[in-house]
Amino acid sequence: MDADADDEEEWEYPGPEGSIEVPSEVPAGTEAPEPPAEAPPVEVEAPGPEVPRQPDEWQRAIEAVLMAATEPVEPQVLAQLIERPVAEVEGLCALLAADYTGRGFVLVKVAGGYRFQTHPDLAPYVERYLLEGRQARLSGAALETLAVIAYKQPVTRSQLSAVRGVDVDGVVRSLLDRGYIEEVGRTEGVGHPVQYGTTRLFLERLGLESLDKLPALADLVPDPGVMEELEARLAEATRPGVRFDPVRRRRSAPARPGEGQASLDDIDPAWDAPAG
Repeated sequence: MDADADDEEEWEYPGPEGSIEVPSEVPAGTEAPEPPAEAPPVEVEAPGPEVPRQPDEWQRAIEAVLMAATEPVEPQVLAQLIERPVAEVEGLCALLAADYTGRGFVLVKVAGGYRFQTHPDLAPYVERYLLEGRQARLSGAALETLAVIAYKQPVTRSQLSAVRGVDVDGVVRSLLDRGYIEEVGRTEGVGHPVQYGTTRLFLERLGLESLDKLPALADLVPDPGVMEELEARLAEATRPGVRFDPVRRRRSAPARPGEGQASLDDIDPAWDAPAG
């Protein structure tokens, strides 16, 4: 071979092993391949509770929620839980209440919400279980004060004292501690005294839906005929003519027959004498 021929020859150097040879030019009439498109990321939603889609499942859901609740559940909350209108939820609750006829418990609407409670006819058994020696009852003074607040709220302590005729500071503190009343505002008078009103717990304890369900005061007052009869009996019992000694010393010895009763000697002749 000639040296000039050796110089004109072109030498190709092998590439590294495993490399892919990419053509630098695309033959005419051939479209260049498009690069593969990246697949969009797949979003995986977290598994959530399956929403019931049948009326019987909606009723079961309402029962479960009310059974787990510690206080009345408003129909708006139940409607959000089962994703149904409020009117439909109230209809379902009415159907459930009808299904519990003859059972030991009932479904009632109390304090603006629904709850399960024992049947009123079985109150003696429940009272025997819960109240005998297990729970302190309200005193008569506390009940009277609570009744005044319930019917006349909002009221201040001075107004309560004026109605009852006694100091009510201790009773008001007791009712506040029990959660039956709460501060609802202040008056615009001197000192801006606190006004009190009943709480939702008060409605729950009485089993009332709202304060509008309180019995009317007219239903608690005797009619005029009864009042006239009582006044007549009182006048008959206090008519002049017989005087009784209200204070008698008790003796250790047993009383003799007739002792302690009025006698003719107890009558004052001046009482029956004509006015001169």
